[in-house]
Amino acid sequence: MECPFCVETIKDEALACMHCSRDLRVIRPVLLEIQETVLELDKVRQELDRERARLERLKHPWRTFLSYAVLYVAIPVVLLVIAHVLITIAFNISPLYLRIASVLIPFPFGFLAFVVSRLGLRGAFAIGLSTATIAVALMLVITGVNDAVPIIPTTRGEWREVTEYIASVCLAFVTGNILSALIFKILPGTLAGGGRPNPAAFKVALLLGRHVGEDQLRRRARLIQNMMQTAGPLAGVAATAVGSIYAGLKGVVGQ
Repeated sequence: MECPFCVETIKDEALACMHCSRDLRVIRPVLLEIQETVLELDKVRQELDRERARLERLKHPWRTFLSYAVLYVAIPVVLLVIAHVLITIAFNISPLYLRIASVLIPFPFGFLAFVVSRLGLRGAFAIGLSTATIAVALMLVITGVNDAVPIIPTTRGEWREVTEYIASVCLAFVTGNILSALIFKILPGTLAGGGRPNPAAFKVALLLGRHVGEDQLRRRARLIQNMMQTAGPLAGVAATAVGSIYAGLKGVVGQ
């Protein structure tokens, strides 16, 4: 928190400001209460943003559908198809570059889906899967027409490669969405470092040792809560990113 007298950053547990030496014992409970209120208001604001986005989708379903279709499906599909034509037909270079492009192109659209439309994980997965399926289907058509080969895969290996390619594009979109939620929703509250830790964090803090002061217990519980809040999204980003890269490059590098 900040010292109300010199506006320098100090620890929540400080009884006196290390910068101006002012006594904080009287006003410290008020400062903590204000800090907790600000954090609660921020949570309410985020919830209101999500509800506004949900109500907008319910109020104007067709407009929402069309905007999502254009922003998060049509544009990345066009970019993916252009990358496919340039890499495999125009320049005829290694398909490795196409797989890399197929991971990099959907990622920013998944990122924007949360920032602009507050699109959650389930929505991001559905849109990412739609984008991947349409893009890969168009690539198969273009390849079939250009090379005079069957458009639909004919062997189990070809079907597996197509499925892995779709999964790679879809997971890249989801990775961008999770990372965006982590940056704009979770980290701000975590970096603020204030607020009353939840009961679960307090229980874990007590399990680590009861013979500590109230302030130290509170600090320990807050640290545990911050770790609990960020561990899940970070694991999700890592898992989907690794899955996207692995699925995208497996068929090329593994051969």
